[in-house]
Amino acid sequence: MKQILETQRLILREWQPGEEALLATFLGDDRVMHAYEGGFNEAEIAKWLRRNLASYAEHGFGLWGIQRKSDGKLIGECGLTMQEVEGERFPEIGYHLIYDAWHQGYMTEAAQAVKHYAFETLGLSEVASIVRDTNLASMNVAIRNGMTARKRFVKVYRGVTMPHYLFAVSSAETNQSNQ
Repeated sequence: MKQILETQRLILREWQPGEEALLATFLGDDRVMHAYEGGFNEAEIAKWLRRNLASYAEHGFGLWGIQRKSDGKLIGECGLTMQEVEGERFPEIGYHLIYDAWHQGYMTEAAQAVKHYAFETLGLSEVASIVRDTNLASMNVAIRNGMTARKRFVKVYRGVTMPHYLFAVSSAETNQSNQ
């Protein structure tokens, strides 16, 4: 298993073939996946894993498993995927966290580390997070990651019309705020 990042409390590492059961601990949970209109079934989780493995090969990044250092437990995922919004492509910082680990700062810690990795290691000039308009917790993670809402748009998923916000931050903005 390839480790990508390490923070004070977390290790981010690539998913491996056969880890669908680990992904199911959060992707299969209706509470975690409320912005997707509910948890994923086994076929959707398997497809999700295949997409991530393909992204590693194609882009050198994808969503990475989050392992808590204190007990070694996999508690979610955070990383980068290429997303399209109204014909424009963005490297997106995406994230999901098991329900029992919510409100402990893990996702902000992971998302900030991914942002720095995107700018410092991958040399990206901008990253985004795409958040459904009802997902206040994910909006707060994006804001804590230095992002601002750049546009509002609509997605249709599982037959449901879902307004979303595109949050983004550039490496120049991040460098200015660190001075």
